[in-house]
Amino acid sequence: MVPGTILAMDPAALKTQITDLVEALTPHDELGLTHQATTREWLAGTDDIYRRAKPRTPSPHLVTYVLLIDRQADSVLLCDHRLAGLWLPVGGHVEPAEHPYDTVRRETTEELGITATPDPVTGPAPFFLTVTETRDTPDRRHTDVSLWFALTGRIDQHLTPDPGEFAEVRWWKPSQIRAEDPAAFDPHLSRALASLAL
Repeated sequence: MVPGTILAMDPAALKTQITDLVEALTPHDELGLTHQATTREWLAGTDDIYRRAKPRTPSPHLVTYVLLIDRQADSVLLCDHRLAGLWLPVGGHVEPAEHPYDTVRRETTEELGITATPDPVTGPAPFFLTVTETRDTPDRRHTDVSLWFALTGRIDQHLTPDPGEFAEVRWWKPSQIRAEDPAAFDPHLSRALASLAL
């Protein structure tokens, strides 16, 4: 379902929409199947899927990743995230009563200064799902349930990255990412690229 704002007023209906997004995913490997099952169980067992207090309350909570793709140039945009110390896609926490694709729209505008345009292959639905414990001190460590979305972009596109969030933004070819130390990136980035056949 293409997200809107009408059902976002009803928390139960919105949670059903999010559950439907998870169910509609087709994991491409065994870990993906495990993460989908874990997320399905989590959604069925809680009424609160949003972060209420930084950095970890409650844990797990729902976040989005936004992979900006220039398919013609065979490149994706990654950001040198100051807090995480990793090259990551744009993204952020899903706010209470917010549809995840509305998070995509908001974060893309806030963090890159552009309007979200869905990738023609994936459309506005998530293409990938991960369940990841953050790398942090024990008192801040938590689990992110991340819905990954793909947007279309161009390597010559004008961006206004948020300097408070990112030390640098850069277009990468998938082959360049695979040639680097995997520890410099989100631990599931290579799997996400493979699921898109990039």
